[in-house]
Amino acid sequence: MNALRNKVQLIGRLGQDPEIVTFKDGNKMAKFTLATDDSYKDKNGEKVERAYWHNVIVRGGLTNVVENYVTKGQEIAVEGKLTNRSYEDKDGNKRYITEILCNELLMLSK
Repeated sequence: MNALRNKVQLIGRLGQDPEIVTFKDGNKMAKFTLATDDSYKDKNGEKVERAYWHNVIVRGGLTNVVENYVTKGQEIAVEGKLTNRSYEDKDGNKRYITEILCNELLMLSK
């Protein structure tokens, strides 16, 4: 049996321009949301559409591509793995977030 893998592939549109974070050592990270959608027919036969929002993190050399060529509304394909982390909000509540750590990106629209 092959080893189990943590792999995600999505095609969607950017919900915002990427946020570029530069660290003290000069390394960069890009963050953005990616929207995907789904549709189905409800019990009355009417079409229902739903949008899903995914948090995407890009590190390394791909960050320069995202910074220079990727913008809000653009359709892209991403591949990566799911990661989970937690943090405390300003009120001291513990929050959890799931993100896609992207290792491949393909621009599908101009």
